Amino acid sequence: MIDDLIRHLPDLALVYSAFFLAVASPGPSNLVVMATSMERGRDAGAILALGVTAGSLTWGILAAIGVTGLVVAHPGALYTIKIVGGIYLLFLAWRSARSAMRVEMPPPKAAVSGRRSFLRGYLMHLTNPKAILSWTAIIALGLRPDTPSVVLYAIIAGCMLISLGINQFYAVLFSTASMISGYRRIRRRAEACLAAFFTFASFKLLTSQL
Repeated sequence: MIDDLIRHLPDLALVYSAFFLAVASPGPSNLVVMATSMERGRDAGAILALGVTAGSLTWGILAAIGVTGLVVAHPGALYTIKIVGGIYLLFLAWRSARSAMRVEMPPPKAAVSGRRSFLRGYLMHLTNPKAILSWTAIIALGLRPDTPSVVLYAIIAGCMLISLGINQFYAVLFSTASMISGYRRIRRRAEACLAAFFTFASFKLLTSQL
């Protein structure tokens, strides 16, 4: 088992590097983690980040057993997920735009249950068709016909640790006093940028050829 892992270290390093860049780069999931951490605090951001990681784990497992290949092979299923994801991004854009139009800082938002925060992160990532394609590519990148199953387990486990670490880092970083203070100073501009990003992401998602 250890020998198999050592023999496939170059493949694992390539997979982990690609996954790290994909998770760390700005996208709907980590931007929502950042915004939630600044608006509702560290706990809410951390729980939402756990939901995002759980959603990624779900797609990772499905990719490993070949289910995502079936989804990709059936355009109807993929387009349904794409439409749901695009609509949700438009909803996020509307919320950010509404906040940006408020001159005064909105009152503190009511506490949201941990379960609701977790489900929000989970469903947000689960309805992202790009996650399906990304995981399909990640699995294909790290596996060959003769690759032992232990390497597949290492890919999923390692990628989950990367996702967990990055998203929790964002939750902690953006819930610090300095970040919250900075956010309050540029709140309207930040929310306007988020609204523009989510609108653009929704447009690209809904009009893309998957």
